Amino acid sequence: MTNIKIAKPFLKWAGGKTQLINDIERTLPTEITKEKFTYIEPFVGSGAVLFWMLNNFPKLEKAVINDINEDLINTYKTIASNPKELISILEILQNEFHLLLEGNENNKKLYYYQKRELYNTRKEEQSGQAALFIFLNRTCFNGLYRVNSKNLYNVPMGGYKKPTICDKENIFASIEHLKNLSNKIGYAAIIFLLFFYVIFFYLLLKRI
Repeated sequence: MTNIKIAKPFLKWAGGKTQLINDIERTLPTEITKEKFTYIEPFVGSGAVLFWMLNNFPKLEKAVINDINEDLINTYKTIASNPKELISILEILQNEFHLLLEGNENNKKLYYYQKRELYNTRKEEQSGQAALFIFLNRTCFNGLYRVNSKNLYNVPMGGYKKPTICDKENIFASIEHLKNLSNKIGYAAIIFLLFFYVIFFYLLLKRI
């Protein structure tokens, strides 16, 4: 992985684990620096620990990431399978949103809420839905992900002046890490499961 750029989370995430990484590092077994190992992330969120592990532990041989948020997992899958189309859509969203900064603030809010409504229809194809997920995450209040009882995203727009919506270099760095992992072992899993199924999946994986 030495020739791969360092990847970092492409999402803001309330409750993310970035600030806990030093504490997590102190609890890790020393064997993972010497022997090949499998990394399982049952609540991946923005992937702060995932990308830190990928950046710092070359012995990481297999990885399974999971989250109960299906749209989040869809976004990871899109980055892994179709990053160029995702980036193309994100660039359009970013350019349109930033152009509105030069106009009326109400127009910017109207744009945000139109995209939120479109996202909630969940009728977009995979790349479009993933792009909307990232757009809302980068422009909403405080990086929150919150849905109501009908599974409709309801976070208001944030107050960021000119947020980065399309971080092209970081998306490509992320996919290079995931590709390297997949090519190295022939297997990488991005799944949407309940937590206890992750444990079952891990036991099954050990037998492969």
